[in-house]
Amino acid sequence: MGRRALRKLNPNLDLSSYYAEIEDLTDECTVADFFTQQQPLEIEVGSGKGLFMQTASVDHPERNFLGIEIARKYAKHCASRLARQEQANAFMLQGDALGFISKHIGNNSVAAIHVYFPDPWWKARHRKRRVMNKSFIKDITRCLIPNGILHFWTDVKEYFDVTLELLEGFPELRGPNAVKEKTAEHDLDYRTHFERRMRKNDIPVYRSHFIFS
Repeated sequence: MGRRALRKLNPNLDLSSYYAEIEDLTDECTVADFFTQQQPLEIEVGSGKGLFMQTASVDHPERNFLGIEIARKYAKHCASRLARQEQANAFMLQGDALGFISKHIGNNSVAAIHVYFPDPWWKARHRKRRVMNKSFIKDITRCLIPNGILHFWTDVKEYFDVTLELLEGFPELRGPNAVKEKTAEHDLDYRTHFERRMRKNDIPVYRSHFIFS
């Protein structure tokens, strides 16, 4: 299941309206700085190749989408996709998503948080690095608006079960609510590139969402 190489970036493509690096942001920076129009905000933690960011921002022009990806080459790849289609309601950040959310995202300001196929950190001694941890979930409950949604998908059953057990300690996140598998209508009709790869190789995907109240 090897990954296809990323397309080379067009050096003439201006990414300034679609990309920034978290380490370069000022302490005063807010999400409003990334968008020309203020509307409900959704955040994706770990955007990978950017399929969700691209399709969701096109399908929902009435919402803003902020993607955060730690790998610079993937973050720039995502931003280039947005720049090519001039998607003004989507923006990519490169860097530590959890740190950015903790520092720069206000209380009750996010309509949805999407976490799709995060790194499972297989070794026991590395599992403290998992994105879905108690500290991050506390920040999720702080940031979501009433009836805001947390989406969590993974292909790792152990990670899914452990996360659902952890979320039981946050009764304000009502769930888990089942998410039915959608039949793909074309080759890129998947939530993310990773979901596409898993399903084409007949690997189970575990999906859930939680509603904040």
